[in-house]
Amino acid sequence: MTGVFAEAALLPDGWHRDVRIEMVEGRIASILPDSAARPGDAKHAVIVPGMGNLHSHAFQRAMAGLTETRGASADSFWSWRKQMYRFALAMTPDDVEAVAGMLYAEMLEAGFTRVGEFHYLHHDQDGQPYANPAEMAARITAASISAGIGLTLLPVFYAHSDFGAAPASPEQRRFISSTDGFARIVEGARSALDSVSGACLGIAPHSLRAATLAEIAEIRPLAQAGPIHIHVAEQTAEIDACKQHHSVGPVRLLLDNAPIDQRWCLIHATHMTAGEVRDMATSGAVAGLCPITEANLGDGIFDGVAFRAAGGAFGVGSDSNVSISLPGELRQYEYSQRLGGRVRNAIADAGTSTGRTLFDGALAGGNRALATPGGLAQGEWANMVALDTSQVPYLSDDNILDNWIFGDGVGVDSVWSMGRLQVREGRHVARPAFEQKFRASMTRLLAL
Repeated sequence: MTGVFAEAALLPDGWHRDVRIEMVEGRIASILPDSAARPGDAKHAVIVPGMGNLHSHAFQRAMAGLTETRGASADSFWSWRKQMYRFALAMTPDDVEAVAGMLYAEMLEAGFTRVGEFHYLHHDQDGQPYANPAEMAARITAASISAGIGLTLLPVFYAHSDFGAAPASPEQRRFISSTDGFARIVEGARSALDSVSGACLGIAPHSLRAATLAEIAEIRPLAQAGPIHIHVAEQTAEIDACKQHHSVGPVRLLLDNAPIDQRWCLIHATHMTAGEVRDMATSGAVAGLCPITEANLGDGIFDGVAFRAAGGAFGVGSDSNVSISLPGELRQYEYSQRLGGRVRNAIADAGTSTGRTLFDGALAGGNRALATPGGLAQGEWANMVALDTSQVPYLSDDNILDNWIFGDGVGVDSVWSMGRLQVREGRHVARPAFEQKFRASMTRLLAL
């Protein structure tokens, strides 16, 4: 049994003082507020639950900072995608594992204790399946194990380049699968996760551009009881193309033709009509928001105020992984609402903390989207973040979250993932080893 003592901890029913948390075999065995520390306990000022990062493309971390040179014409998601293909076509399984390992260490340092890996880099560089069709999924799994982050693995079905079942382009050859080939990838991924503590498997039809409604219906049983994630309505060009083929936008097409419920996570959903906002919110599907990436790509602004008013659930992810910051994702989301509506404290009720509202919402939505319970509660995995509040000792409770998200005085000190201390004094305990492998892969990739 391992004990952790916090002067303050954010439990499901709110803030408590002098909280002792006992862990056994990675899970929380007991939570004792108004207690005293015992000899050997790790002692911290503030502990909050670890957060789920619901949307990641791990291999794209290799591109961070390398797509910020303007082209000859106006840049967009579509010009960015050309650079993404270049990296996708060059990376070996060793590269993917090295980049993912470094990324997952960084996520833990940021306070994320689980990742939803939207994994679509499946095949060899010539587009042919590996001897193990799930080779790349196994490398993602190995990276998550070595870093110590919880994994919800979401193998991606990707069959077409655009609406109307358009043939895939040569640049997409490492992503493309038939429904039968995808079933083999999912089977292999399930086998890779069999002995991994806390792991969860779902599926991810890439988008309505890349998968037809009939194909989505065919692959849906492969998820079994796991989550289903899909990109939708990220770009206005996507919406225009969808309307040309189906007379409605992608969110409406999906809501009207698939059994959307709480198992689903609709990634981005940036451009919706008022009716789509309402119907998506009431469906129970989680909005998978990636505010930093969406800003980096110039996607647009999600209508968070209306979605929240309709009862919608949201979580956050780091998507292209251009920047890894839990408070940064929440801050960018709130600031986008302020800029769009020219107001302050947009995602909160009157008299309540914006930081706490954002944190609680993203925690609940992320847990739902990643199909794992969460929070500091008896019987749950011990996913905990100890915050360093030494620069702001005068703050307490929700003001600490407000400062962490919007200020500069609060940082991450320690992180436990499934009961194991993975981050100490703000750094992953194995960071040097991850850095060495990551730098070697980046040196090779940039020399090509």
